[in-house]
Amino acid sequence: MGGPLPLGDPAPADGRLPVELRVDESLPFSAYLHVPFCRVRCGYCDFNTYTSTELRGAKQDEYADTLIREIALARDVLAEAGPLRPLETVFFGGGTPTLLPAGDLGRMLAAVVDAFGIRDGAEVTVEANPDTVTPEVVRTLVDAGVNRLSIGMQSAVPHVLAALDRTHRPENVSTAVRAARDAGLDVSVDLIYGAPGESLADWETSLDVALALEPDHISAYALIIEDGTKLARQIRRGEVPAPDDDLQADMYELADRRLAAAGFDWYEVSNWSRPVTESDPQDHRSLHNLAYWRGSDWWGFGPGAHSHVAGLRWWNVKHPAAYAQRLSAGESPAAGREQPDAEARTLERVLLQSRLAEGLPIADIAAGRRERVAELISDGLVDAASALRDKRVRLTLRGRLLADAVVRALTD
Repeated sequence: MGGPLPLGDPAPADGRLPVELRVDESLPFSAYLHVPFCRVRCGYCDFNTYTSTELRGAKQDEYADTLIREIALARDVLAEAGPLRPLETVFFGGGTPTLLPAGDLGRMLAAVVDAFGIRDGAEVTVEANPDTVTPEVVRTLVDAGVNRLSIGMQSAVPHVLAALDRTHRPENVSTAVRAARDAGLDVSVDLIYGAPGESLADWETSLDVALALEPDHISAYALIIEDGTKLARQIRRGEVPAPDDDLQADMYELADRRLAAAGFDWYEVSNWSRPVTESDPQDHRSLHNLAYWRGSDWWGFGPGAHSHVAGLRWWNVKHPAAYAQRLSAGESPAAGREQPDAEARTLERVLLQSRLAEGLPIADIAAGRRERVAELISDGLVDAASALRDKRVRLTLRGRLLADAVVRALTD
Protein backbone atom coordinates (compact mmCIF):
# COMPACT_ATOMS: atom_id res chain seq x y z
CA MET A 1 0.00 0.00 0.00
CA GLY A 2 3.01 2.25 -0.25
CA GLY A 3 4.65 4.62 2.18
CA PRO A 4 3.00 7.52 4.01
CA LEU A 5 1.81 10.59 2.17
CA PRO A 6 3.98 13.73 2.41
CA LEU A 7 3.36 16.37 5.03
CA GLY A 8 1.86 19.53 3.67
CA ASP A 9 -0.89 22.09 4.03
CA PRO A 10 -4.53 20.99 4.09
CA ALA A 11 -6.16 20.90 0.67
CA PRO A 12 -9.54 22.64 0.28
CA ALA A 13 -12.58 20.42 -0.07
CA ASP A 14 -13.47 21.96 -3.42
CA GLY A 15 -9.94 21.38 -4.83
CA ARG A 16 -9.61 24.97 -6.01
CA LEU A 17 -6.12 26.34 -6.64
CA PRO A 18 -4.91 29.47 -4.82
CA VAL A 19 -6.41 32.51 -6.51
CA GLU A 20 -2.99 34.00 -7.29
CA LEU A 21 -1.91 30.97 -9.35
CA ARG A 22 -2.15 31.14 -13.11
CA VAL A 23 -1.05 28.38 -15.43
CA ASP A 24 1.71 28.93 -17.97
CA GLU A 25 0.06 28.26 -21.33
CA SER A 26 3.42 27.43 -22.90
CA LEU A 27 4.13 24.63 -20.41
CA PRO A 28 3.07 21.13 -21.58
CA PHE A 29 0.24 19.44 -19.70
CA SER A 30 -0.12 15.70 -19.10
CA ALA A 31 -2.42 13.30 -17.30
CA TYR A 32 -1.52 10.33 -15.12
CA LEU A 33 -4.34 7.86 -14.38
CA HIS A 34 -3.58 5.55 -11.47
CA VAL A 35 -5.17 2.10 -11.33
CA PRO A 36 -4.31 0.77 -7.85
CA PHE A 37 -5.23 -2.90 -8.25
CA CYS A 38 -2.93 -5.96 -8.28
CA ARG A 39 -3.62 -9.68 -8.10
CA VAL A 40 -0.58 -10.22 -5.88
CA ARG A 41 1.62 -7.75 -4.02
CA CYS A 42 5.22 -8.10 -5.21
CA GLY A 43 7.69 -8.32 -2.34
CA TYR A 44 9.73 -5.29 -3.44
CA CYS A 45 6.83 -2.99 -4.33
CA ASP A 46 6.18 0.22 -2.39
CA PHE A 47 3.58 1.66 -4.78
CA ASN A 48 0.07 2.57 -3.68
CA THR A 49 -1.57 -0.68 -4.78
CA TYR A 50 -4.15 -3.06 -3.32
CA THR A 51 -5.08 -6.70 -3.74
CA SER A 52 -8.73 -7.78 -3.57
CA THR A 53 -8.46 -8.58 0.16
CA GLU A 54 -7.20 -5.04 0.92
CA LEU A 55 -9.93 -3.02 -0.79
CA ARG A 56 -12.27 -2.80 2.25
CA GLY A 57 -15.37 -1.46 0.55
CA ALA A 58 -13.88 -0.17 -2.71
CA LYS A 59 -15.11 -1.90 -5.85
CA GLN A 60 -13.02 -2.43 -8.98
CA ASP A 61 -16.09 -2.46 -11.22
CA GLU A 62 -17.01 1.07 -10.05
CA TYR A 63 -13.51 2.49 -10.28
CA ALA A 64 -13.70 3.97 -13.79
CA ASP A 65 -16.83 5.95 -12.93
CA THR A 66 -15.20 7.21 -9.74
CA LEU A 67 -12.07 8.42 -11.53
CA ILE A 68 -14.17 10.08 -14.21
CA ARG A 69 -15.70 12.21 -11.43
CA GLU A 70 -12.22 13.48 -10.59
CA ILE A 71 -11.66 14.32 -14.25
CA ALA A 72 -14.78 16.52 -14.23
CA LEU A 73 -13.56 18.23 -11.05
CA ALA A 74 -10.11 18.79 -12.59
CA ARG A 75 -11.58 20.47 -15.63
CA ASP A 76 -13.59 22.89 -13.47
CA VAL A 77 -10.59 23.67 -11.25
CA LEU A 78 -8.17 24.28 -14.13
CA ALA A 79 -10.67 26.32 -16.14
CA GLU A 80 -10.60 28.86 -13.29
CA ALA A 81 -6.78 29.04 -13.34
CA GLY A 82 -6.35 29.90 -17.00
CA PRO A 83 -6.94 28.50 -20.49
CA LEU A 84 -7.24 24.72 -20.65
CA ARG A 85 -4.31 23.07 -22.38
CA PRO A 86 -4.61 19.97 -24.57
CA LEU A 87 -2.87 16.88 -23.28
CA GLU A 88 0.64 16.15 -24.51
CA THR A 89 0.78 12.69 -22.91
CA VAL A 90 -1.51 10.30 -21.01
CA PHE A 91 -0.20 7.46 -18.87
CA PHE A 92 -2.14 4.65 -17.18
CA GLY A 93 -0.01 3.34 -14.30
CA GLY A 94 -0.48 1.18 -11.29
CA GLY A 95 -0.85 -1.33 -9.95
CA THR A 96 -1.91 -3.24 -12.98
CA PRO A 97 -4.14 -1.10 -15.21
CA THR A 98 -4.99 -4.09 -17.40
CA LEU A 99 -6.68 -5.82 -14.46
CA LEU A 100 -9.58 -3.52 -15.31
CA PRO A 101 -11.60 -4.32 -18.42
CA ALA A 102 -9.99 -2.64 -21.41
CA GLY A 103 -13.32 -0.93 -22.04
CA ASP A 104 -13.07 0.79 -18.65
CA LEU A 105 -9.62 2.11 -19.52
CA GLY A 106 -11.07 3.34 -22.80
CA ARG A 107 -13.88 5.20 -20.99
CA MET A 108 -11.38 6.86 -18.66
CA LEU A 109 -9.26 7.91 -21.63
CA ALA A 110 -12.28 9.26 -23.49
CA ALA A 111 -13.29 11.29 -20.42
CA VAL A 112 -9.90 12.95 -19.97
CA VAL A 113 -9.61 13.70 -23.69
CA ASP A 114 -13.14 15.13 -23.76
CA ALA A 115 -12.27 17.32 -20.78
CA PHE A 116 -8.99 18.77 -22.06
CA GLY A 117 -8.45 17.77 -25.68
CA ILE A 118 -5.28 16.10 -26.87
CA ARG A 119 -2.44 17.00 -29.23
CA ASP A 120 -2.20 15.19 -32.55
CA GLY A 121 0.17 12.28 -32.13
CA ALA A 122 0.18 12.53 -28.33
CA GLU A 123 1.71 9.56 -26.51
CA VAL A 124 -0.90 7.42 -24.69
CA THR A 125 0.65 4.63 -22.62
CA VAL A 126 -0.79 1.74 -20.64
CA GLU A 127 1.32 -0.30 -18.22
CA ALA A 128 0.57 -4.02 -18.34
CA ASN A 129 1.43 -7.27 -16.64
CA PRO A 130 2.29 -9.82 -19.36
CA ASP A 131 -0.39 -12.25 -18.15
CA THR A 132 -3.14 -9.67 -18.71
CA VAL A 133 -2.34 -8.87 -22.35
CA THR A 134 -4.35 -10.60 -25.06
CA PRO A 135 -5.03 -9.65 -28.69
CA GLU A 136 -8.59 -8.71 -27.70
CA VAL A 137 -7.41 -6.43 -24.90
CA VAL A 138 -4.88 -4.78 -27.18
CA ARG A 139 -7.41 -4.18 -29.96
CA THR A 140 -9.79 -2.50 -27.50
CA LEU A 141 -7.01 -0.27 -26.21
CA VAL A 142 -5.94 0.71 -29.74
CA ASP A 143 -9.53 1.52 -30.68
CA ALA A 144 -9.71 3.75 -27.60
CA GLY A 145 -6.60 5.71 -28.65
CA VAL A 146 -3.74 3.97 -26.82
CA ASN A 147 -0.51 3.87 -28.86
CA ARG A 148 2.11 2.58 -26.40
CA LEU A 149 2.28 -0.46 -24.12
CA SER A 150 4.76 -0.70 -21.25
CA ILE A 151 5.17 -4.35 -20.26
CA GLY A 152 6.45 -5.38 -16.82
CA MET A 153 8.93 -8.08 -17.82
CA GLN A 154 11.36 -7.58 -14.86
CA SER A 155 13.36 -10.74 -15.66
CA ALA A 156 13.47 -13.74 -17.99
CA VAL A 157 14.85 -16.05 -15.30
CA PRO A 158 12.27 -18.01 -13.24
CA HIS A 159 14.14 -17.96 -9.92
CA VAL A 160 14.65 -14.19 -10.21
CA LEU A 161 10.94 -13.66 -10.89
CA ALA A 162 10.20 -15.83 -7.84
CA ALA A 163 12.54 -13.73 -5.68
CA LEU A 164 10.58 -10.64 -6.79
CA ASP A 165 7.20 -12.39 -6.22
CA ARG A 166 6.33 -11.89 -9.87
CA THR A 167 3.68 -14.36 -10.94
CA HIS A 168 3.81 -14.16 -14.73
CA ARG A 169 5.38 -16.87 -16.84
CA PRO A 170 8.47 -15.67 -18.73
CA GLU A 171 7.14 -16.89 -22.08
CA ASN A 172 4.07 -14.69 -21.71
CA VAL A 173 6.22 -11.60 -22.26
CA SER A 174 6.84 -12.54 -25.89
CA THR A 175 3.13 -13.28 -26.33
CA ALA A 176 2.25 -9.84 -24.98
CA VAL A 177 4.85 -8.10 -27.14
CA ARG A 178 3.63 -9.93 -30.24
CA ALA A 179 0.01 -8.91 -29.55
CA ALA A 180 1.07 -5.29 -29.13
CA ARG A 181 3.22 -5.36 -32.26
CA ASP A 182 0.46 -6.92 -34.33
CA ALA A 183 -1.79 -4.03 -33.31
CA GLY A 184 0.81 -1.40 -34.23
CA LEU A 185 1.67 -0.29 -30.70
CA ASP A 186 5.01 1.10 -29.58
CA VAL A 187 6.44 -1.34 -27.03
CA SER A 188 8.52 -0.78 -23.90
CA VAL A 189 9.72 -3.49 -21.52
CA ASP A 190 10.72 -2.91 -17.90
CA LEU A 191 13.55 -4.83 -16.25
CA ILE A 192 14.82 -4.96 -12.65
CA TYR A 193 18.34 -6.02 -11.71
CA GLY A 194 19.95 -6.96 -8.41
CA ALA A 195 17.27 -9.29 -7.00
CA PRO A 196 18.35 -11.74 -4.26
CA GLY A 197 20.16 -14.66 -5.88
CA GLU A 198 20.47 -13.01 -9.31
CA SER A 199 23.89 -13.47 -10.89
CA LEU A 200 25.52 -11.44 -13.64
CA ALA A 201 24.85 -14.38 -15.98
CA ASP A 202 21.15 -14.31 -15.01
CA TRP A 203 21.02 -10.61 -15.81
CA GLU A 204 22.71 -11.18 -19.15
CA THR A 205 20.07 -13.78 -19.97
CA SER A 206 17.31 -11.27 -19.25
CA LEU A 207 19.00 -8.67 -21.43
CA ASP A 208 19.37 -11.19 -24.26
CA VAL A 209 15.71 -12.14 -24.08
CA ALA A 210 14.57 -8.52 -23.88
CA LEU A 211 16.64 -7.52 -26.91
CA ALA A 212 15.37 -10.52 -28.87
CA LEU A 213 11.85 -9.14 -28.42
CA GLU A 214 12.95 -6.07 -30.42
CA PRO A 215 11.11 -3.49 -28.28
CA ASP A 216 11.29 0.23 -28.97
CA HIS A 217 12.26 1.11 -25.41
CA ILE A 218 13.83 -0.62 -22.40
CA SER A 219 13.85 0.53 -18.79
CA ALA A 220 16.34 -1.13 -16.43
CA TYR A 221 16.03 -0.27 -12.76
CA ALA A 222 18.29 -1.30 -9.89
CA LEU A 223 16.31 -3.03 -7.16
CA ILE A 224 15.84 -0.65 -4.24
CA ILE A 225 14.78 -1.99 -0.86
CA GLU A 226 11.89 0.13 0.42
CA ASP A 227 10.99 0.22 4.11
CA GLY A 228 7.80 -1.64 4.94
CA THR A 229 7.98 -4.09 2.05
CA LYS A 230 8.06 -7.86 2.36
CA LEU A 231 11.53 -7.93 0.85
CA ALA A 232 12.82 -5.42 3.42
CA ARG A 233 11.53 -7.64 6.21
CA GLN A 234 13.13 -10.73 4.64
CA ILE A 235 16.49 -8.97 4.43
CA ARG A 236 16.21 -7.68 7.99
CA ARG A 237 15.55 -11.24 9.23
CA GLY A 238 18.51 -12.55 7.25
CA GLU A 239 16.36 -14.75 5.01
CA VAL A 240 17.74 -13.27 1.79
CA PRO A 241 20.81 -11.13 1.07
CA ALA A 242 20.62 -7.40 0.49
CA PRO A 243 21.48 -6.16 -3.00
CA ASP A 244 25.22 -5.95 -3.67
CA ASP A 245 26.16 -2.44 -4.83
CA ASP A 246 29.21 -3.61 -6.75
CA LEU A 247 27.25 -6.33 -8.54
CA GLN A 248 24.50 -3.88 -9.42
CA ALA A 249 27.12 -1.54 -10.88
CA ASP A 250 28.47 -4.40 -13.00
CA MET A 251 24.92 -5.16 -14.12
CA TYR A 252 24.33 -1.55 -15.11
CA GLU A 253 27.54 -1.40 -17.14
CA LEU A 254 26.63 -4.66 -18.86
CA ALA A 255 23.19 -3.32 -19.72
CA ASP A 256 24.61 -0.11 -21.11
CA ARG A 257 27.11 -1.99 -23.30
CA ARG A 258 24.58 -4.49 -24.59
CA LEU A 259 21.87 -1.93 -25.26
CA ALA A 260 24.27 0.45 -27.01
CA ALA A 261 25.54 -2.40 -29.19
CA ALA A 262 21.92 -3.19 -30.12
CA GLY A 263 21.36 0.40 -31.27
CA PHE A 264 19.65 1.84 -28.19
CA ASP A 265 20.49 5.32 -26.88
CA TRP A 266 20.38 6.13 -23.17
CA TYR A 267 18.38 9.25 -22.52
CA GLU A 268 17.86 8.95 -18.76
CA VAL A 269 19.99 7.02 -16.29
CA SER A 270 17.64 4.01 -16.27
CA ASN A 271 16.08 4.33 -19.74
CA TRP A 272 17.12 3.54 -23.30
CA SER A 273 15.24 3.89 -26.58
CA ARG A 274 15.71 3.32 -30.27
CA PRO A 275 16.93 6.56 -31.89
CA VAL A 276 15.04 8.71 -34.33
CA THR A 277 16.21 7.91 -37.86
CA GLU A 278 15.15 8.75 -41.37
CA SER A 279 13.53 5.33 -41.71
CA ASP A 280 11.97 5.51 -38.22
CA PRO A 281 11.20 9.15 -37.39
CA GLN A 282 9.15 8.36 -34.27
CA ASP A 283 10.48 9.39 -30.87
CA HIS A 284 10.48 6.20 -28.81
CA ARG A 285 11.47 7.79 -25.51
CA SER A 286 8.86 7.87 -22.73
CA LEU A 287 7.58 11.37 -23.41
CA HIS A 288 5.35 11.18 -20.35
CA ASN A 289 8.27 10.54 -18.02
CA LEU A 290 10.25 13.27 -19.75
CA ALA A 291 7.42 15.64 -18.82
CA TYR A 292 8.07 14.83 -15.15
CA TRP A 293 11.84 15.12 -15.45
CA ARG A 294 11.60 18.46 -17.25
CA GLY A 295 9.18 19.97 -14.73
CA SER A 296 6.05 20.20 -16.87
CA ASP A 297 2.50 20.30 -15.44
CA TRP A 298 0.39 17.23 -14.88
CA TRP A 299 -2.73 16.14 -13.03
CA GLY A 300 -2.54 12.75 -11.32
CA PHE A 301 -5.92 11.04 -11.10
CA GLY A 302 -6.65 8.23 -8.66
CA PRO A 303 -5.88 7.22 -5.06
CA GLY A 304 -2.50 8.47 -3.86
CA ALA A 305 -1.76 10.17 -7.19
CA HIS A 306 0.36 13.34 -7.16
CA SER A 307 -0.18 16.45 -9.29
CA HIS A 308 1.88 19.50 -10.25
CA VAL A 309 0.34 22.62 -11.75
CA ALA A 310 1.73 26.17 -11.78
CA GLY A 311 4.28 25.37 -9.07
CA LEU A 312 1.68 23.85 -6.72
CA ARG A 313 1.88 20.18 -5.75
CA TRP A 314 -0.85 18.08 -4.19
CA TRP A 315 -1.61 14.43 -3.52
CA ASN A 316 -4.78 12.42 -3.17
CA VAL A 317 -5.94 10.27 -0.28
CA LYS A 318 -4.39 6.83 -0.58
CA HIS A 319 -7.11 4.24 -0.11
CA PRO A 320 -9.56 3.59 -2.99
CA ALA A 321 -12.50 3.58 -0.55
CA ALA A 322 -11.61 7.00 0.88
CA TYR A 323 -11.00 8.28 -2.65
CA ALA A 324 -14.45 7.10 -3.79
CA GLN A 325 -16.16 8.52 -0.71
CA ARG A 326 -14.69 11.99 -1.27
CA LEU A 327 -15.77 12.13 -4.90
CA SER A 328 -19.22 10.68 -4.18
CA ALA A 329 -19.71 13.53 -1.73
CA GLY A 330 -18.74 16.06 -4.40
CA GLU A 331 -15.41 16.80 -2.72
CA SER A 332 -11.85 16.83 -3.98
CA PRO A 333 -9.84 13.69 -3.12
CA ALA A 334 -6.76 15.82 -2.39
CA ALA A 335 -5.28 15.09 1.04
CA GLY A 336 -2.67 17.84 1.15
CA ARG A 337 -0.62 20.23 -0.92
CA GLU A 338 2.48 22.43 -0.91
CA GLN A 339 4.14 25.17 -2.92
CA PRO A 340 7.91 24.52 -2.88
CA ASP A 341 10.15 27.54 -2.47
CA ALA A 342 12.90 28.52 -4.90
CA GLU A 343 15.56 26.46 -3.12
CA ALA A 344 13.42 23.32 -3.20
CA ARG A 345 12.61 23.85 -6.88
CA THR A 346 16.31 24.22 -7.69
CA LEU A 347 17.14 21.02 -5.81
CA GLU A 348 14.45 19.12 -7.70
CA ARG A 349 15.57 20.51 -11.06
CA VAL A 350 19.16 19.41 -10.40
CA LEU A 351 18.02 16.00 -9.15
CA LEU A 352 15.87 15.26 -12.19
CA GLN A 353 17.51 17.01 -15.12
CA SER A 354 21.04 15.90 -14.27
CA ARG A 355 19.90 12.32 -14.92
CA LEU A 356 18.98 13.14 -18.53
CA ALA A 357 21.34 12.63 -21.46
CA GLU A 358 20.50 16.15 -22.61
CA GLY A 359 21.99 17.34 -19.34
CA LEU A 360 21.36 20.12 -16.87
CA PRO A 361 22.12 23.76 -17.82
CA ILE A 362 24.92 25.00 -15.59
CA ALA A 363 22.94 28.23 -15.27
CA ASP A 364 20.27 26.26 -13.37
CA ILE A 365 22.74 25.41 -10.59
CA ALA A 366 22.91 27.79 -7.63
CA ALA A 367 25.66 30.33 -8.28
CA GLY A 368 27.71 29.32 -5.25
CA ARG A 369 27.91 25.72 -6.35
CA ARG A 370 28.77 26.05 -10.04
CA GLU A 371 32.51 25.82 -9.37
CA ARG A 372 31.93 22.22 -8.28
CA VAL A 373 31.32 21.25 -11.91
CA ALA A 374 35.08 21.44 -12.48
CA GLU A 375 35.65 19.03 -9.59
CA LEU A 376 33.09 16.61 -11.03
CA ILE A 377 34.85 16.75 -14.40
CA SER A 378 38.17 16.02 -12.70
CA ASP A 379 36.57 13.04 -10.91
CA GLY A 380 35.32 11.65 -14.25
CA LEU A 381 31.64 12.09 -13.36
CA VAL A 382 30.73 14.89 -15.79
CA ASP A 383 31.59 15.17 -19.47
CA ALA A 384 34.10 17.98 -19.99
CA ALA A 385 33.16 18.77 -23.59
CA SER A 386 29.48 19.20 -22.74
CA ALA A 387 30.30 21.48 -19.82
CA LEU A 388 32.70 23.67 -21.83
CA ARG A 389 30.92 23.71 -25.20
CA ASP A 390 27.24 23.45 -24.26
CA LYS A 391 27.37 24.81 -20.70
CA ARG A 392 25.53 21.71 -19.50
CA VAL A 393 26.20 19.05 -16.88
CA ARG A 394 26.08 15.74 -18.72
CA LEU A 395 26.91 12.55 -16.84
CA THR A 396 29.61 10.15 -17.97
CA LEU A 397 29.00 6.41 -17.53
CA ARG A 398 30.80 6.63 -14.18
CA GLY A 399 28.65 9.66 -13.37
CA ARG A 400 25.48 7.69 -14.08
CA LEU A 401 26.61 5.06 -11.59
CA LEU A 402 27.20 7.81 -9.01
CA ALA A 403 24.35 10.16 -9.98
CA ASP A 404 23.29 10.71 -6.38
CA ALA A 405 26.81 11.85 -5.50
CA VAL A 406 26.71 14.34 -8.39
CA VAL A 407 23.44 15.79 -7.10
CA ARG A 408 24.85 16.12 -3.57
CA ALA A 409 27.93 17.91 -4.91
CA LEU A 410 25.77 20.41 -6.80
CA THR A 411 23.24 21.06 -4.03
CA ASP A 412 24.79 20.51 -0.58
